[in-house]
Amino acid sequence: MNRKTVNAIIFLGIISVVSILLIQVFWIQRTTSIQKTTIAIQEKEDSLNLKHLNEQIHIALRNVLDEISTHKADSSDLYGAVKQIRSNYFSVDINEELHPFYLESLLKREFYSQNVLQDFQYGIYDCFSDSIVFGNLIKYTKSSQFSPVSDTISGITSPDMTWKKDGHYFTVYFPSITDIGDIKELDSGYSPYLYMSIIVILVLLFFGITVSVILKQKRLSDVKTDFINNMTHELKTPISTIGLSSEMILRTDFANEPDKLKQYAGIIFKENRRLEKQVERVLNVAKLDKEEIILSKEIFDMHELLCEVKDNFEFNQNEKGGNINLKLNASTFEINVDPVHISNVVFNLVDNAIKYCEDTPEIIISTSSDKRNFILEIEDNGIGIKREDHKMIFDKFYRVPTGNLHNVKGFGLGLFYVKMMIAQHKGNISVKSVVGKGTTFTIVLPLG
Repeated sequence: MNRKTVNAIIFLGIISVVSILLIQVFWIQRTTSIQKTTIAIQEKEDSLNLKHLNEQIHIALRNVLDEISTHKADSSDLYGAVKQIRSNYFSVDINEELHPFYLESLLKREFYSQNVLQDFQYGIYDCFSDSIVFGNLIKYTKSSQFSPVSDTISGITSPDMTWKKDGHYFTVYFPSITDIGDIKELDSGYSPYLYMSIIVILVLLFFGITVSVILKQKRLSDVKTDFINNMTHELKTPISTIGLSSEMILRTDFANEPDKLKQYAGIIFKENRRLEKQVERVLNVAKLDKEEIILSKEIFDMHELLCEVKDNFEFNQNEKGGNINLKLNASTFEINVDPVHISNVVFNLVDNAIKYCEDTPEIIISTSSDKRNFILEIEDNGIGIKREDHKMIFDKFYRVPTGNLHNVKGFGLGLFYVKMMIAQHKGNISVKSVVGKGTTFTIVLPLG
């Protein structure tokens, strides 16, 4: 998968997510607008219904008052006697003794006549003490129509009850009718934008993970391609050299030139050994993946190893020259490790310091120790490693991208092997690097 394909997938994904969000916002706004319109219409209808109901209640109470006035031969002015205190609360002025049973009967009859089929509670008041003298709650049902809420003696208004109290006004309260003054805007629950935000977060999270996986697969694909290119280059050179040397041996008569025959045979042997090492390195990494490598630990002198590394460097270093400076400051340098693998680790790092140096190699190897750990630092003056590559240089087959340039040989297995071996020894390795100035690898190994 090339970079253009990845960019196209990301671009199309972003367009899709944005389109979905725009559609969601549009539909939410449209739905909200429809709901507001519906609520406004419903409120208008409720208001009209309530107004009509209040008119019916007012007529019923006026009829009750007329009936009472006629029955008591009251000649007082009835104008304004019926008052609406709230949407569900009415007051009616009277000027004479009013028996509760008689009032209750009138209210039931008139409410039923005006089709006011609502539960109501009435009360007869004394204005001098501003306290209720008598009251009762009447329930409406289809089966029994209006009946007291309680079937106890105190809950039933009887025509035989003794009544000698003057009432100055009575009230009627309808508990099932919502008072307009008490109506508050109901919370419609969580805003739809909250749900959309949660969905957006989930979609973006999924999209981010998908992009991350795609980029990771892209990087692995690049690493694989780079590994194949490097492997092809590394194997092609010795194979070609072996082929040419073999062809020269077959075509040339070396009866009079035994030294040349020996020279060509030496080349074949050397290149064959090189191929064996490359194959062995790949196989060792495969064993590491399967955890088939068993460490043979013993007490090992790390300072002695580093001195050997210095001697080997000075003996093999050719036209580049260079120098290794040892700063062996560790007080405890004999540790329990596998000598073969730890030696390979150090040689690998020194070899990288030489390979990735464009000038004369100047390598500083220093040691230190504390109560628990032996610390080894290998510092070079090479080309350095970019910060974004620090986390990946220890990955299998990974090499810092150089395009089609193969001036530095390798499969990208060296640092992976180093990381795995240090981990096998319960240690850790870290890297600090400045591009153009050099790199420092720090290895920490436990003393125990």
